Amino acid sequence: MNKIVHYIGLDVHKESIAVSIAPAHSTEVRRYGIIGGTLEAVDKLVKKLAQQDLELRFAYEAGPCGFVLCRHLRHKGLHCEVIAPSLIPKKASDRLSGIPSCH
Repeated sequence: MNKIVHYIGLDVHKESIAVSIAPAHSTEVRRYGIIGGTLEAVDKLVKKLAQQDLELRFAYEAGPCGFVLCRHLRHKGLHCEVIAPSLIPKKASDRLSGIPSCH
């Protein structure tokens, strides 16, 4: 039996995590909401989203929060990717010029 895949995007901050869901069979991305920034809050989210015929795949942007969340999800047997923003391909038309960098 093939499982339905849902991609779970996480915008991770110290105190909170914004969650969005993108079903693989759809072009729609749904905003789920904001949860607490703890591993316990993530566990509660996983428990709420888990279904027998559903595969959850998590992704979030690399940042100062580190890889603790990724290791935690992988330890639970879940798929998780940490994305480096500098490695995301961009077309020349996507680049903004004339705007000072905040780095």
